[in-house]
Formats: sequence, C-alpha cells, structure tokens
Amino acid sequence: MRIIKDSTPGRDGFRMPAEFEPHEGCIMIFPERPDSWQYGGYAARKAFVQIAEAIALSEKVTVCAGAAQYDNARALLPPHIRVVEMSSNDAWARDYCPTFVKNGEGSVRGIDWGFNAWGGLHNGLYFPWDRDNQMARKLCDLFEKDVYCKRDFILEGGSVHVDGEGTCMVTEECLLSKGRNPQMTKGEIEETLKEYLNVSTVLWLPCGIYNDETDGHVDNICAFTAPGEAVLAWTEDKEDVQYEMSRACLACLEQAVDARGRHIRVHKLPLPKPVRITEEECQGLDACGDEPVRTPGERLAASYVNFYIANGNIVMPGFGDAADAQAKEILQGLFPDRRVIQIYTRDILIGGGNIHCITQQIPGAAR
Repeated sequence: MRIIKDSTPGRDGFRMPAEFEPHEGCIMIFPERPDSWQYGGYAARKAFVQIAEAIALSEKVTVCAGAAQYDNARALLPPHIRVVEMSSNDAWARDYCPTFVKNGEGSVRGIDWGFNAWGGLHNGLYFPWDRDNQMARKLCDLFEKDVYCKRDFILEGGSVHVDGEGTCMVTEECLLSKGRNPQMTKGEIEETLKEYLNVSTVLWLPCGIYNDETDGHVDNICAFTAPGEAVLAWTEDKEDVQYEMSRACLACLEQAVDARGRHIRVHKLPLPKPVRITEEECQGLDACGDEPVRTPGERLAASYVNFYIANGNIVMPGFGDAADAQAKEILQGLFPDRRVIQIYTRDILIGGGNIHCITQQIPGAAR
C-alpha cells in the first residue's frame, strides 16, 4: 500500500463511483461497544448478521471484528463471509472506512479522511476515536489499495452521496458544523470535495433527519438512485418537526441542476411514524463517561433512505411500521433489476444509525 500525500484523486483522474455502480465487495464492522449496543449487543449482532448475509447474496462481504469478538463473529457468520480481526472504537463502517475512488482503467484507491466521532470535542459522540481513525489505512492495506492521505479534513462517508457523473450531495447542517472543519469556509469545503471526489457540482441540502446525532448526514434523508434521480425522506404530517425540514430539502432539489445539466427527479420515500426509545432499552445501554447516551422517549432518526445498494439487491430497514411495505414497494419500483430485502433494524437504530451507516462498498473494476 502506498500512502499518497503529494497528489489528489482529481489530479490523478480518480472519481468516487455511485453506489449503484458495480462493487468488488462490502465492508462491515462487528458491533460490541456497550454504550451503543444494548444488552451486550446480542440483538444488534443478529441484525448485522442478517444484513451481511443479504448483501453476500450478490457481492463479497468482509466483516472486521475486534479481538474480543472475533471468535463470536466467525461462529455467527456463514463461511462465505470473510472475518478479519481489526480493532475499532465502534461499528460505523460508512463513516471511517475508506471512501474508494476509481479511474478509467479500473484501478481503485482509498481516501483516508480525518474522523473525530461526529464532532470531536465540540459535540462528538465518544472519546477516544483513535482506532476508528486508523481503519481507512488498515483496510487499504488489507485490500492492497493505495490511499490518499486527507486526515487534515474531517469527513464521514455518510455525509456525502454521489451520482457517479460529477454531482455530490451534502447537508449544510453537517458539513458546516463547528465540529467538522470550522477553520474553512463553505467555498473551501466545496473545493475540497470537488478535488477529492472528482465532482464538478455540490448540492447543499439545508438539513438532515430531525435529531440525527451525526448533525444531519445526507445518507439518512436523501440518496441518488440513478443519474438525475433521488429519493427524499418525506412526511405529510404537518405536526411533525420533520415536515418543514423535508420540504426545505425538496425546495433545494427542485431548484438544483446536476453536473450534467439535469433537473433532479425526486421520489418521496415516506418516513415511519416517530420511533422513540423505551426506558427498558435505555437501561440496556452503558453510560458514556458519566452521561447516559439515551433518555426514555427520545426520538430516534428513523428513515428508509438509509439503505444499501448491493450488486443484485437493495438491503433496506424496516421498523414494524405501517409504512414499511409502502417504502419497500417504492424502492422496488426504482430498482426493478434488484431484489429489495427489508430487515427489521430497530436494534441498529438504537445505536444511532442504520444499514447504510454500517456498510461501505468497494467499487468493482468494471463500470
């Protein structure tokens, strides 16, 4: 593995492919942190295994597990899913595994962004995060990919979404947070994204999902499903605080033009009714330092947009809500050549994210 410090993906002709382009495989991290995963993480691990098995129907899956959980992960996961021992602070593969970029000849490299647990000492969710911050380079070493060093720029994978044709979506709520890159202007942040993701257009949505502790990651509210098309988390409930937030994002998208000059076709993906954590669930979580990580009745950032696009299927969350079936039907219509698999993920949501947050795709050599 070569660590590249004197060039950029844009300069070298590498771009971030869209998630709906072919994959070489997918990376996940086995959960064990007791202040994220309630009651020893057993229910969360069951959901992780189901998700890994669903993705493995059409692409290779590698699961990283800490030393304490390696044997357990190997026992729970089927033989065709690779398990490697690798230390981390938690299990959010999307946010601190490498962002992979690819050139026209099919060569793949990684980007090693800086990670500070979604806000560092300003409003980060845990400390330390040093092992998470090592994951990108370790994985590039494992997969024999050269890696661009960009640790001086704080970015999580869930905070960007690309169409593969020169357009990137982000939220102002997240990328302009004081916990990310407060020394940089919005324009400087945009230029960094353009140079490292090799895009020419950055669409700035105003916000994410209400009470999303990542400061509103874009992958929980809006995602490209094809060039010029996207799904947007949506509610018709005017009493819901998310009502105006989703409409603000829609207004932005309706005015936007992508890198190819297209107006984006927006498909509304209904939200489930507000999901709130129970007292019993809170009691199963360790404190983080001397503070509880959840309080009974707290609203969790549930969204069907937090799905993963695998080579042959879509793996999406379900919440036991009446909107589960409708959301699945909409996604199936948008991906007619992929089978939509819905998995009950409340136990992952309690940890703070969902299916897209715990996965990271490795692009394939062919477009």
